[in-house]
Amino acid sequence: MDPSAANPIHVGQLVIRYLVDGSHDGGLGVFELEVPPGSNVPPPHSHTNNQEIVYVLEGRLRYSVDAESRDLAPGETMFTRKGAVHGFSNPFATTARALIMMSPDVGAQYFRDVAAIVNTPGPPDKAALVSVMSRYGLELPAPRGA
Repeated sequence: MDPSAANPIHVGQLVIRYLVDGSHDGGLGVFELEVPPGSNVPPPHSHTNNQEIVYVLEGRLRYSVDAESRDLAPGETMFTRKGAVHGFSNPFATTARALIMMSPDVGAQYFRDVAAIVNTPGPPDKAALVSVMSRYGLELPAPRGA
């Protein structure tokens, strides 16, 4: 088990508990994601190098991949291939918990780097956030009409 499972990473209201950090050997990463109702969540994005699977453990999570959006209940899953634009939210009344599997893994350090930007007083520095995302192979989709 990754040490950060005992020391969760807080990114705003989100909580990440790494179970397996695969970033050290380019392998599979596994972490638990806790999403309280109405949380600020990352903007829709894609990964240039990673594919991921979300598996809901409790609550409900709205998850979208490209044009498909689903409200996932416990035991339901969705797959995101490399390059697919995806995002999530929790517009429901209870906290959602999901298991995320990513291959190859971006790693716990990515979330620590994002937390250092997001968890400061005031609005987050968007340029710094985009820089961190880019460094780990995450991309924001081009604005519509661009």
